[in-house]
Amino acid sequence: MIKKEMIAMLLAGGQGSRLGVLTEEVAKPAVAFGGKYRIIDFPLSNCINSGIDTVGVLTQYQPLRLNTHIGIGIPWDLDRNEGGVSVLPPYEKSTNSEWYTGTANAIYQNLAYMEQYHPDYVLILSGDHIYKMDYEVMLDFHKANKADITIACMPVPMEEASRFGIMVADEMGRIREFEEKPEHPSSNLASMGIYIFSWPVLREALIALKNQNNCDFGKHILPYCKNKDMRLFAYEYNGYWKDVGTLGSYWEANMELIDIIPEFNLYEEFWKIYTKGDIIPPQYISEDAIVDRCLIGEGTEVYGEIHNSVIGPNVIIGKGAVIRDSIIMRNSVIGDGTVMDKSIIAEDVVIGKNCVLGCGEEHPNVEKPAVYAFGIATIGEKSVIPDGVQIGKNTAISGRTEVSDYPDGKLVSGGVIRKVGDAV
Repeated sequence: MIKKEMIAMLLAGGQGSRLGVLTEEVAKPAVAFGGKYRIIDFPLSNCINSGIDTVGVLTQYQPLRLNTHIGIGIPWDLDRNEGGVSVLPPYEKSTNSEWYTGTANAIYQNLAYMEQYHPDYVLILSGDHIYKMDYEVMLDFHKANKADITIACMPVPMEEASRFGIMVADEMGRIREFEEKPEHPSSNLASMGIYIFSWPVLREALIALKNQNNCDFGKHILPYCKNKDMRLFAYEYNGYWKDVGTLGSYWEANMELIDIIPEFNLYEEFWKIYTKGDIIPPQYISEDAIVDRCLIGEGTEVYGEIHNSVIGPNVIIGKGAVIRDSIIMRNSVIGDGTVMDKSIIAEDVVIGKNCVLGCGEEHPNVEKPAVYAFGIATIGEKSVIPDGVQIGKNTAISGRTEVSDYPDGKLVSGGVIRKVGDAV
């Protein structure tokens, strides 16, 4: 019998639809971040840095790259005979076969996984936030308050509070009420989607609500426990935390990494962020290249200019190319003479010579104005852009495009080109 004090369950099945073409082929937690990392590296690194050596990763949407990236958990020292990391997709059962239909339903479907460790506590995490947190300190707070559930919370601006689950706590931190995305919030203490449950409490609530449609922690589990008069406490966190769920916040969080004194520091010795490292040669900066305020991945070759940008591994920036305020993910090629402003280029993209990206006046996107916003030009994975075309702001391109896809050689601001079946 294996006994673990606390195990972690990491919810990594999300589609991340607000990231548009970036998540058409890949789950949001597997999207590249900060050049060499993927978003899921942050909660996984937090676990191992906090002394948690048993992590179940619940996957569902487009899990292939996530599975390949995590493997048997070697980069995070999670390749253990007892515990370690386990990838937990939905599976067929003798009575039925069903997808995960909500955050709590996903956890419920893995009761057997949790029970084998006889944990005292279960830590529930999201796989799509950028932050550093010592979960051991949160567990000490949970124990000190004899809590049934501890919810990590952080103060947010009052005008943004209606986007979150909001907690109203007394001076001891005990939660007296909470509101899920309230229209008129009565507090600005927002749930971060990080919970510590005492195991008997979690087990009871999951079983009691097993027939609830789209069973969710914020909407169902927490109200159930509150109504049972269980002890819910808010653990206030005041460090850096970013939900990179929109193209704007994703772009912004990457750009913050290259500040003179970054608010989120990737270089701290005592709290390392671990990732799967590929064996690739060092970067090469040519004699004529100009580079300032950038993160540049290994294996990248720079023959042009790069300013204020985050460039992943194995990228080629051609001669005379000028890159500003942009994110270019691994294995992409930028042709000679191409000029790029405020663009996000996904993995394995080829952009031709003498193109211009992120140009012209800003207009709302014709398909998804709330997604393709912030003045960003976004190019999805494995896309191909022909030579000499111009691409405006708030645009999205997916697939292998040709000159004939661009009227007068342009994709005007707010436009979309989607070549179905090409970006495989």
